Amino acid sequence: MTTTRRTLLAATAGALAAPGLAHAQAETFRVGALNPVTGAGAPYGTGMQRMIQAAVEAINAAGGANGRRIEVFAEDTQTSPQAAVLAAKKLIEVNRVRAILGTWSSGVSLAVVPLTNEADIILMNTSGAPALSVPPANAKGLSYRFQATNDRFGRAFAEIAVREGFRKPATMAFNNASGIGNTDGFRRAWAAKGNQNGEHVVYEPNQPSYRAELLRVLNTRPDVIVMGSFLPDTTIILREWFQTGIPVKWIIPGWAANPQLVQALGPAVTNGIISVDSVSNEGSEAFTTYDAAYKRVMNQPGLSNVYAAMTWDMANTLALAIEQAKSFETAAINAAIRQVANPPGEQVGTYAAGKAGIVAGKKINYEGASSVLDFDEHGDVTPDFGAYFIENGAFNRRYVVKI
Repeated sequence: MTTTRRTLLAATAGALAAPGLAHAQAETFRVGALNPVTGAGAPYGTGMQRMIQAAVEAINAAGGANGRRIEVFAEDTQTSPQAAVLAAKKLIEVNRVRAILGTWSSGVSLAVVPLTNEADIILMNTSGAPALSVPPANAKGLSYRFQATNDRFGRAFAEIAVREGFRKPATMAFNNASGIGNTDGFRRAWAAKGNQNGEHVVYEPNQPSYRAELLRVLNTRPDVIVMGSFLPDTTIILREWFQTGIPVKWIIPGWAANPQLVQALGPAVTNGIISVDSVSNEGSEAFTTYDAAYKRVMNQPGLSNVYAAMTWDMANTLALAIEQAKSFETAAINAAIRQVANPPGEQVGTYAAGKAGIVAGKKINYEGASSVLDFDEHGDVTPDFGAYFIENGAFNRRYVVKI
């Protein structure tokens, strides 16, 4: 009787415990993919989002991170700070994500980072605004930038201007942190080389015409105009410039001087433009793996979307940090990010290899698809830059600039 009763009690206790055990086993680490599927970042956003998902599939296939599967909740920022804030609140408050990956424009990242700081979760972005490196935006040290800062972009612009023999540059900037950051970075670097800066115009977004601002610059007869701009405004400005017939060269960030610009304006208008963008870590194992995934999912080469390489790295870096930390707490994961991404350590290019190294007790150094991913004290990395010359509608990379 006693034995039977004990057996019954044990069976009952096991039955009661089973749902809780199943819940623990099924629990996931939730991340938000917050990307510009529509708006000015649309040429990149879908690929960015799908590479987060593709990387997570590979991570889960390797056993997950610290024993848990990663689960992705995807939202569209619409390349709008207002829309991004609403989407981020949903991810944080409804989906209960523990990290947000892939905010693109600086305006969006600056609008979202107060929310991630308040929620005590990590934000990984591809934005350039210098303000993201320091307090108040990065007061908690939870923001990581996988793109070059606008200041570094500006320095690359200056190096290219010198190399191309320009003497009298002018600048035009979209009135936000990214646009002004690009041109301010250029002007500082240009002046530091002992050169004199020319006319500088900051223009407001969403105008049907920028002719007045453009003529203000053209009337000073620059030999090159350096832009801090996005695709929609660049399209209008270049169309209006071409109509004037005034000869001038252009240095434009790659997110604005891209294939969509050539498609909108044609090869005659865009011929000779110098498009500057960060260059992926093309010789790395991580890039080879990413490139294969991008071709499989998007049916395009990985080089066509440098930001997708960055989001691929975000998912892998985060998962390796979770594995290294042996914890799901933000503070522990945050402390582990530089441990898995920065030297010294055994170089790895995939999550599976990195996880194996961690399990074996080794110090690893994840060399990314987008860059070597050596985070400085601000959570920033330093990619190289490509100078692409648009010639008959094609983008020809003539050289790489290292800053």
